[in-house]
Order: sequence, then structure tokens, then C-alpha cells
Amino acid sequence: MTAIDDSTRHPDALRADMMRALRGLDAITSSCVAAAFAAVPRHLFAPDAPLDLAYDVHRTVPVKQDEHGLDISAMSAPHLQAVMLEQLGVESGMRVLEIGSGGVNAAYLQELVGSEGEVTTVDIDRDIIDRARRCLDEAGYPQVRTVVADGESGVPTGAPYDRIIVTAAAWDIPPSWISSLSAKGRLVVPLTVCGTTRTVAFDHDGEGGLVSRSYGLARFVPMQGDGAAEERKAMLREGIALQTDDVHVPLDARALNHALASSRLECWSGAAYDLPDELELYLTFHLSSAARLHAHQEVIDSGLVEPSARLGVPALVSEDSIAYRTRRGNEGTGGFESGVIAHGPHAEALADEYVALLRRWAAQHRRRGAATLRYLPGPTPSPLPQNAAVRPHGIVTAAWT
Repeated sequence: MTAIDDSTRHPDALRADMMRALRGLDAITSSCVAAAFAAVPRHLFAPDAPLDLAYDVHRTVPVKQDEHGLDISAMSAPHLQAVMLEQLGVESGMRVLEIGSGGVNAAYLQELVGSEGEVTTVDIDRDIIDRARRCLDEAGYPQVRTVVADGESGVPTGAPYDRIIVTAAAWDIPPSWISSLSAKGRLVVPLTVCGTTRTVAFDHDGEGGLVSRSYGLARFVPMQGDGAAEERKAMLREGIALQTDDVHVPLDARALNHALASSRLECWSGAAYDLPDELELYLTFHLSSAARLHAHQEVIDSGLVEPSARLGVPALVSEDSIAYRTRRGNEGTGGFESGVIAHGPHAEALADEYVALLRRWAAQHRRRGAATLRYLPGPTPSPLPQNAAVRPHGIVTAAWT
């Protein structure tokens, strides 16, 4: 069977296909977001990319790389942009700030706010803003305001904003974002804790902090400038890495690599495995010493590490031992069963803690949207609340009902 070359199809046809796919995936659920996606000529914001890539529902378009070839700016996939815009809940006439510019998302926002609304998009990189400005003008959105600045400080001259959307992975929420929000404002931000990122829609909690109304799976390039994450990374060996932003987690690469070389302990929970994104969020906040384990496909193919680590998996680590989640087919649970792989001298203790969490989540919280995340600005309280991640400007907490 001969493959169809989508790169020669008319942009309108590709956009119509994208729209149908996004509706089918429930990424687009409102008529206003649907109208915005139908109106914006997305391909004009990716002039160097093939048309089929620009309209691919799940693929990003690289915009700029660093000296190592890693993406530092990219046009996010339509699926993720649609989900975040639905979370944002933009209405006609609103004032909206976008932190992290690419151009096309600002065009969607302008369609949503209409002629009476205002959209400001800011980026720390002059190259990115200049590119966004050119694309916006060519696509017919000269009214969008483009600003070169560090997003950590926001854009105070346009405040207060009814909505703020962040399009780079952030590990903290600076005071400028909260103070720039109107009384009924909303912030949507890809928030990262121990390497796990979720797009969180925050509203004011009435006490000076923020409370989540929704969250979803996300993957973004990291924030630059003053808001860059203070992440720690350790290469255990070629193709295997650990990352965390918790300063208390021991990351002894040599000892942990030695642990991986030792025999493995398998422990099975007897609990059904599904909803991995919800489970990973729960594990990230509940593991006593959490990091995220990543492994290249070649390492997985060798059998040293389980496939769960290909895109990153929550890991429990000590100075010389490591445990992480896996799964296997299980007829008794009707699909898959969750389990743990552990290595090192303290493998059994780590596996016991991990398995207990798998069982608790499956018994009490195995559903979507069970977590409530809060951001509490200001000094770190004492005692520290349960399931809290400490940040320079405040703390992130998570609770499950």
C-alpha cells in the first residue's frame, strides 16, 4: 500500500483534518476554541516546516536549538495548545498575557478575545520575539503586542490580566504572575515537580494563594532566565539519567549505577495498572525521596531497564539503591498489574514503600482529577504541610480526595 504524502495537500484541508482529530480526542470541547483553531493559518507560523508537520495533532515544530542541539523553543503540538486554551477559559474582551512566545498561540488568543480584547506575548529571547512578530503580521494579527523581557517579571504595564498562560515548563510561580492577575483571573502553567510536569489551571483561593481547577499531561521546553528550574541531574551511565529538583534527594551517580548492575528485585502489587499520568502525579508527591528515571531505547532493549523509563518514570532513590514502577499483563486484574523493580542493598525497603503507594492509589484514588494542587506564596511554613514541594517564592502542595 502506497503512503499518502500530506505535504502536498492544501492547508485548509489539513486544518480541517486537524480540527476533526482534536474534537475526536476531546482536546477541543468549546465552540470558541474550535472557531479560533479554524481561523488561524497555523502553517504561516511554521514557514520552514512541511505542511503535514505544522498540522500534525501530536507533533511539535522545533524553532530554536541550543549549542548542544536541544530545543529551547518550539511550536507546541495542536493537541496540547487546545487543551491549555480550554483550561484557560478565555472570553471575549479579556486581557491576556502569554509568557513564552511562538506566535501561533497568541493568534489563537487574539481570536478568542476578539476586537475588544488585548493579547500580550512576552519572551526572553529577541530572536523568538522577532520571529513571532513577523509571523503574526503575515498572518493578519498586528494588534498582538510582542515584548522582549524575562517572563519571571511578567509585563506589569498591561496588568491586571484576566488570564495568564505560560508556555514553558516552570518550577515556581513568581509573585509578579499572581499580582498581575485580576480578582477573577486564571493562570494556566506547566508546573514541574521532581521532573513531572502538568499543565495546571489555577484560580485565586481567596487567601492570597492559588488553587487548581484542572490539570493535564504536558511536556514543554524549560523556562529560561531568572525562573529557570534549579534541577539536579545525574548520568548513571550512557543512556540512563535521574533528575529531581528536591535538594534532599541523594544523587550519587556512581553508587546508583553500581546498584543497577546488581541483581533486580521484582515486587508485584496485585493492583490494577492504568491512568499512568494520574498515578505518576500521585507518586511524585508521595515518594519519600523522589526523582525521575529516564532511559534510552537502546538501554531498554538490552533488558537493563524497564520500558516505563523511556519517557521518564517516578523513582524512589537512596544513596545506594533505586526503585521504580513497571507493569505486566495480569488476567486476574483484567489488563495490567502494577509492580516495582528495585536494585541495591536497600532494594527491599524501597520496594515495600513503593508497592504500598501503588496499592493505596489503586484502592482510594484511581480516577481522573482526584488531586487538588495549591500554591502558597511566601516563606516556607513550619511545620511543612504533607506532600509539599518547596520553592523560592512559596510551596506547591497536593491533596487527593
